[in-house]
Amino acid sequence: MLRKINVRDAKLGMFITEICGNWMDHPFWKKEFELVRQKDLDNLQQCGIEEIWIDTDRGLDAEYHPYVAPKAESAAPEAVAVEKKKSVHVPALEEIQRAQKVNFKAKRATAYIFKEARMGNALQTGEAVELVDDITRSVTRNPGALLNLARLKNKNDYTYQHSVAVSALMVALGKQIGIEGDLLRSLGMAGLLHDIGIMMIPEEVLKKPGPLNDEELEMIKSHPRLGWKMLKEAHDVDATVLDVCLHHHERVDGKGYPEKLSGDALTLFARMAAVCDLYDTLTSDRLNKKGMAPAEAIHKMAELQNTQLDQTVFHAFVKTVGIYPTGTMVKLKSGRLGVVVDQAPKSLLTPIVRVFFSTKVNAPIFPELVDLSKIPDTIVSVEEPDNWKIDLKVLAGI
Repeated sequence: MLRKINVRDAKLGMFITEICGNWMDHPFWKKEFELVRQKDLDNLQQCGIEEIWIDTDRGLDAEYHPYVAPKAESAAPEAVAVEKKKSVHVPALEEIQRAQKVNFKAKRATAYIFKEARMGNALQTGEAVELVDDITRSVTRNPGALLNLARLKNKNDYTYQHSVAVSALMVALGKQIGIEGDLLRSLGMAGLLHDIGIMMIPEEVLKKPGPLNDEELEMIKSHPRLGWKMLKEAHDVDATVLDVCLHHHERVDGKGYPEKLSGDALTLFARMAAVCDLYDTLTSDRLNKKGMAPAEAIHKMAELQNTQLDQTVFHAFVKTVGIYPTGTMVKLKSGRLGVVVDQAPKSLLTPIVRVFFSTKVNAPIFPELVDLSKIPDTIVSVEEPDNWKIDLKVLAGI
């Protein structure tokens, strides 16, 4: 039986069928789920949502089935301290320097792995595992720093930097969904290697300045299967990596490639990869094509829900990068221009902005960090940096 209850009456063991409120106002990506983790219960009762629907046939009832969560065994003080240190969130500007080192190392190592693949050498994933661990640590401290660095890529190393960016996005999205441990590492590895089949495509096709003909398009579309075959021959590549490599260009409506899968035939990981791959593609400068602003890309992707992209996964992705992702240049109601440098923990609409220019006096102002969740100023528009002759790298503190 379906029943609406106040969120304060929620208990572990209930089966939630709907959270009443805007999806942006709560941290849960699933539409239906069993409430089994204390962390999820705490988040549910602290996010501002007032009511939820539960199914008493699939889980506990608020009134008649009281549930007392078992007490976890006490961890040693040292272990608690280490865990807190691991999960601490640091400001994006503080993480930038470490993220730069991770980004440089990852790009260089990915280029080596991909070039070895082009020459037909056996795939060595040992260094890639270390890279994914570095990426995961940076994303855990603050996802915006590395994601923004990876987005500001050079056209000449697009393929390698794209792979680093998708790896970071997969890790960040996985953490948002609640994935941890070895599976999270697999998602990072899948992002890093998802496009390795591109190395089997002739360079003259990849770097062709004009439109591709039908034969060349089919060559490009063959890269997921070519990459899958290459990875399958490596003894230490798991099923998640293989799945993402083969299916990251599939669509939920069945119009993707190479297998035209749709609906339940697509795994969660393939749906995640489709979102992460498309976002970085849209926001990157490539040969003969300028990338979109991050906020513009999010708007474009919202139009593709339930056709190209899975709606639920996309909603989780928006919570990951923000409606105004890090690196977005914005104009505030006060007339100031700024760049988004971090996300506010409680609202996607009120990021932290580094203001630097006043449109009212048409002159630079002393740079200042502004937390829009704490002041009455608001974002009125997304701006194109080129229109203001602005270097995004300087603005972001890179």
